[in-house]
Amino acid sequence: MSATVSEAVAPTRTFEPTAYHVKEGDGGVALEVKNFDLWYGRSQALYDITMAFQKGLVTALIGPSGCGKSTLLRCLNRMNDLIDELRIEGEITVDGGNIYGSGVDVIALRKRMGMVFQKPNPFAMSIYDNVVYPLRVDGVSSRAVLDETCERALRSAALWNEAKDRLKESALGLSGGQQQRLCIARAVAADPEVLLMDEPCSALDPIATAKIEELIDELKGYYSIVIVTHNMQQAARVSQNTAFMYLGRLIEYGDTDTMFTRPKVSRTQDYITGRFG
Repeated sequence: MSATVSEAVAPTRTFEPTAYHVKEGDGGVALEVKNFDLWYGRSQALYDITMAFQKGLVTALIGPSGCGKSTLLRCLNRMNDLIDELRIEGEITVDGGNIYGSGVDVIALRKRMGMVFQKPNPFAMSIYDNVVYPLRVDGVSSRAVLDETCERALRSAALWNEAKDRLKESALGLSGGQQQRLCIARAVAADPEVLLMDEPCSALDPIATAKIEELIDELKGYYSIVIVTHNMQQAARVSQNTAFMYLGRLIEYGDTDTMFTRPKVSRTQDYITGRFG
């Protein structure tokens, strides 16, 4: 899947150069985006995105609605592939290999990239069956393995104590916050390398949001986490690196403390201080 600039309207370079001051993780780079452009038909949604996501850290993607942050997130595991007339240019690499290269096993790629959506989406089955679903899809039938994975994943999602006596009950009976933690447990059960979270708290109340944020803090280090959030306070609380996007462009990318206290680009400062967005 590819596109050339000549096939669409070339982007205008009217913004200040992107500023980088990224906090390095101990484990190196989990994902790298290189000169990445994306079009929906003739409409360009992403412009020349270049950034590296650090292993074991939480990276927040912030910006106003329609800026491209969810589009970029869904490119990381190729969830945009089924959209009609989608075209891309550039690369996204994992372990040095381009995930948009020929012969890439997209299903295997998505197993490496756990996904948590904006609204909780538990399956209409038991709590237990929700958690172990990724293993059963892979053909795992050992009850011992399934039981161990279920407990491990629910503990990882800080849900074991609340759910251990309800494993045979429908997941739809859980509260909204519990359902979102169950979805995180289901993603963790597949043993991914990266967790992608698309505004995972936007449908939750403050108490449930606080639990999800605590969980993200506990999971960092074990997973590389990329979270899209419209809440700048949340980005400041949970992330080590933050990327500010505007109109499909990466304006500034750096360690979160610096981004929120000493941004290098005036447009970032304007957004953080509420002058627009």
